[in-house]
Amino acid sequence: MSGCAAGERPVESGPRRAVVWNDCGDGFECGRLSVPLDHGDPGGERLYLSLVRLPATGRRIGSLVINPGGPGGSGVEYARSAPAHFSAAVRGRFDIVGFDPRGVGESAPIDCLSDERLTTFHAIDTTPDTGAERRAYERAARGFADACQERSARLLPHMSTIDSARDLDLLREALGDAKLTYLGKSYGTFLGALYADMYPGKVRALVLDGGVDPSMSRLRHNAEQAEGFERAFRAYAADCRTQGECPVGSVEALTGLLRRTDRVPLTSDGGRPVTEALATLGALTPLYDRSSWPALTQALRAARSGDGTRLLENAESLIGRTSDGTYTNQTEAAMATTCLDGPHPRDPSAYAAPPTTPFGPYISWSALPCAYWPAPPRPIRPLRGQGAPPILVIGTTRDPATPHPWARSLANQLASGTLLTYDADGHTAYGGTSPCVDRYVDTYLISLTAPSDGSTC
Repeated sequence: MSGCAAGERPVESGPRRAVVWNDCGDGFECGRLSVPLDHGDPGGERLYLSLVRLPATGRRIGSLVINPGGPGGSGVEYARSAPAHFSAAVRGRFDIVGFDPRGVGESAPIDCLSDERLTTFHAIDTTPDTGAERRAYERAARGFADACQERSARLLPHMSTIDSARDLDLLREALGDAKLTYLGKSYGTFLGALYADMYPGKVRALVLDGGVDPSMSRLRHNAEQAEGFERAFRAYAADCRTQGECPVGSVEALTGLLRRTDRVPLTSDGGRPVTEALATLGALTPLYDRSSWPALTQALRAARSGDGTRLLENAESLIGRTSDGTYTNQTEAAMATTCLDGPHPRDPSAYAAPPTTPFGPYISWSALPCAYWPAPPRPIRPLRGQGAPPILVIGTTRDPATPHPWARSLANQLASGTLLTYDADGHTAYGGTSPCVDRYVDTYLISLTAPSDGSTC
């Protein structure tokens, strides 16, 4: 169970905007926070953010607000798994507080496409290599943007990370914390860094795990992310070859497999064709976590025989498709925020990427709806966070989604940034995969003692 209990009283009005918490099972409390739809018009229309917290079990320091990334990830669901991701020491000293950012999950969710249209959108050829394929994808991308405008016009201009950072400060105030203690992963590092830049005097401690480089253009971001996934696949393939028979043991073999699905989609148990786009997602998803490498081997072995069922299951787990065929709204929320967070080319040809990696064209073309986005972007100035206390940035050396150089760049851009490197595979570092990383983070959160810049686990 997540979200707010039925009949819950609204957030109290007034300068504190204190949250009314209700028991919602398993030791968690749920609440809502009223925030302005438009922060430029604080007396106008409002929306509610869905919250959940796990109260501290010991001598409480304050609240630890968490964000799992995305954009589009549910902080409510992330907080629900707090016992698995946060040490007893941290849970003893902090209320773990998760929130669904505006437009996400249970917080006035943005809505664009029906489940049926989302299924079609995710399956369409997003690596167009003929004029007909490109025109088809351009129509689909424009249709996505138009549908968001049609179904969520009031919310659409207010889905930027700037808006979420302002929400985050209202949440800090409502929680009664003079300063923010925060842990953000992946995209959540961008939200945290932006908060530090906008409110440096209100920062207590920020952990930015899987740092995103805020100075990078979206197209450059996509290109470097594609390289990160290729680097991760090479690490997987090297390991796979040591395990005996490896069905797809090189980048070249993976590229060949994906190209074949472009011509003839794979089959699946449910009868849905597994197109090149879905196969690419299915191969990409297990690279987030080294523990999923054996499952990737099984999926690729089946795919070589024409069965894409396991690749499809991988893909659906990443895009939020549930077993009954419905979707979370993470795809729509992610697109809405991405398209607002800085300028995007209006010329569709700018999104064409040379197939230098097996993932490059797919990742590059994925941002095409932003070429047609109806709401104007909100450019982000360089982020310095001047005046904030030490901010801990973590980068994993073979992180596929947020390559390590991004974390190094983020730490260098922040005036008080300090970099901790985790020499490992997988996306992000904190939360049970490395006792070394966990010790550094826990010490920092509790005692405000940051590791030396350049420390390595």
